[in-house]
Amino acid sequence: MSTTHRHAVVTGGAGFLGSHLCERLLAAGSRVTCIDNLCTSDGSNVDHLRGDPGFTFVRHDVSEPFATAEDVDLVLHFASPASPADYLRLPVETLRVGSVGTWHALEAARRTGARMVLASTSETYGDPQVHPQTESYWGHVNPVGPRGVYDEAKRFGEAITTAYRTAHGLDTAIVRIFNTYGPRMRREDGRAIPTFIAQALSGQPLTVAGNGRQTRSVCYVDDTVSGILAVAGSTLPGPFNVGYPEERSVLDIARAVAAAAGVDAPIEFIDRPVDDPGVRCPDITAIRTQLGWEPEVSFDDGLDRTIAWVRATPPAGLAGQRTAPAEVRG
Repeated sequence: MSTTHRHAVVTGGAGFLGSHLCERLLAAGSRVTCIDNLCTSDGSNVDHLRGDPGFTFVRHDVSEPFATAEDVDLVLHFASPASPADYLRLPVETLRVGSVGTWHALEAARRTGARMVLASTSETYGDPQVHPQTESYWGHVNPVGPRGVYDEAKRFGEAITTAYRTAHGLDTAIVRIFNTYGPRMRREDGRAIPTFIAQALSGQPLTVAGNGRQTRSVCYVDDTVSGILAVAGSTLPGPFNVGYPEERSVLDIARAVAAAAGVDAPIEFIDRPVDDPGVRCPDITAIRTQLGWEPEVSFDDGLDRTIAWVRATPPAGLAGQRTAPAEVRG
């Protein structure tokens, strides 16, 4: 299994997870081309990489065709709005990048003979009727609910990636990423941990959906990136769950954030979003046994690192502004 790539293309590379992938690939000696249309970010996540001679940033919407260098040997397709705030605001764009964008990424890999890794999601399992979730589970998704634009975009992405592997012999893989958190998450993106942190640090109540008993499994970004790159460096198709196999209730996550931030923040209960999953926990037997990966950063340690980053990089005008309620995704 090789973890070194000559030239990697990362679509959505200026996003939260994409920027960490670009950084890790550069550190491993790969050339990296980051393609992003900045529809959900301002590019600052990769500002520290722009001076690296191995890094190239291209502003482009991968829902439109794009060219790549002939020496590309890895395509990581991570372009997509990923938070509820974004995909509900950009429903058609989300469906396009998951369908047409995935097709263009596959064609880019086909032209150069590169390995192509699709960023899928635990949302393909929907509100699961199997728990914990194994890769053999087909999911329980509402295609006409508000989450359908994201869930079905990723499910189609998996289908076309599989079709390219079977019809064209393309070297592909699928990773189903469970909740990831860490530095560079946008505080306003609507996901639970950055929302709770922003609320706690600005003296607001922590908004918990429903009674807070619904569960999630959260994985620190460094571990998620290691899992993705372990898959990228193999020849296995997956799909592979990449996540931390430890369940926590949303209420417990909120209380843990308040404790780690050193604040006595009140909890404010709000309505649960439509189709909000009741449980979420990955079975990582496949990636653990086949690739030897499992997460190493504990929840408490990851939370401390994330809060420290937020404290060190306060957004303009955070104090005094009410942070939007969290919607916790799987």
